[in-house]
Amino acid sequence: MGGFVGAQHEFHDAAFVRGWADRFVPTAPRLQLFDLILQQIRQPQLSNRHVVELGIGPGYMARHILEREHVISYEGVDFSDVFFEVAKQTIGDLMPRVTLTKADLMDQRWPERLSRAPGAIISTWALHDLGGQQAVADVYARCYEALAQGGVLVNGDFIKPAGTNWEYEPGRFEIDRHFELLRKAGFADPKCLAHLEPNIDSPTVAQNYACLVAMRA
Repeated sequence: MGGFVGAQHEFHDAAFVRGWADRFVPTAPRLQLFDLILQQIRQPQLSNRHVVELGIGPGYMARHILEREHVISYEGVDFSDVFFEVAKQTIGDLMPRVTLTKADLMDQRWPERLSRAPGAIISTWALHDLGGQQAVADVYARCYEALAQGGVLVNGDFIKPAGTNWEYEPGRFEIDRHFELLRKAGFADPKCLAHLEPNIDSPTVAQNYACLVAMRA
């Protein structure tokens, strides 16, 4: 028996965004993902300590990282002004270390809007909303181009687990396919650090996400 896993969002609508942010206050497994990402941006070989988050959303990961890592600068990219307002509230007194950059990841020129070249590009639960594999592939390619040698891309996002009988929206696809797209973009050895909240038989829209990491050699 199967079903469909997917969701629709109205991220330009203030009431929707604030309700969404209230529902998705990070749980223990989601904080585990934040910590996995934090470990990667602490790698000594990074070319610089400027971190760019694609889809900063309500700012939960930004605050988590900034509270624990005091030497980085942080840039949050999003296309929603409403999310920027929520993120400012979440990040609070740490906002002087943050740059907010409005950009649409469907626009292939979004890296031109960044304030400076990043040593790390990170993202959580965002790229699947772009609509499909080609859109994710395009973001991976732009990330590779934007990162200097030794830079890291870490994407924590919803995936379609192997062995499921359920149908998933196009932006949620198999980990192996992510690896193929990362290699095509130029990343040499992508890895999956974890598959979190796995549920093959009766999944919800908030389960089955992976932490994928790729270095720019």
